[in-house]
Amino acid sequence: MVKKYQYSHPTFMKAVISQHIDITPGICGGKPRIAGHRIKVQDIVIWHERMGMSPDEIIYHHPSITLADVYAALTYYHDHREEIRQQIEAGEDYAKELQGNQPSLIQKLLKGENVKQD
Repeated sequence: MVKKYQYSHPTFMKAVISQHIDITPGICGGKPRIAGHRIKVQDIVIWHERMGMSPDEIIYHHPSITLADVYAALTYYHDHREEIRQQIEAGEDYAKELQGNQPSLIQKLLKGENVKQD
């Protein structure tokens, strides 16, 4: 006899996602991350959406996480899209602020500037 499971879809999915996604103050800035890892949901999103990596490619490059972890991260992202996008944007703004008006060494070399290394 086949058992049919009765569950509330949103509650069931939250339980499944919570097995794969952790939010811990003091770890990764309290941002959602793959459970047991320092790979943030926003990292998965960037790799998948901006870099065009498939979930299989992501786990190829990060073999310590599972395909279920990647899909849970993408599901979490779609449930919290605005929050994750704001985190990505804040990280990009911070990186630009740190860089300031200082071009990278590669940019200087490409411009033909003499680069002095310490």
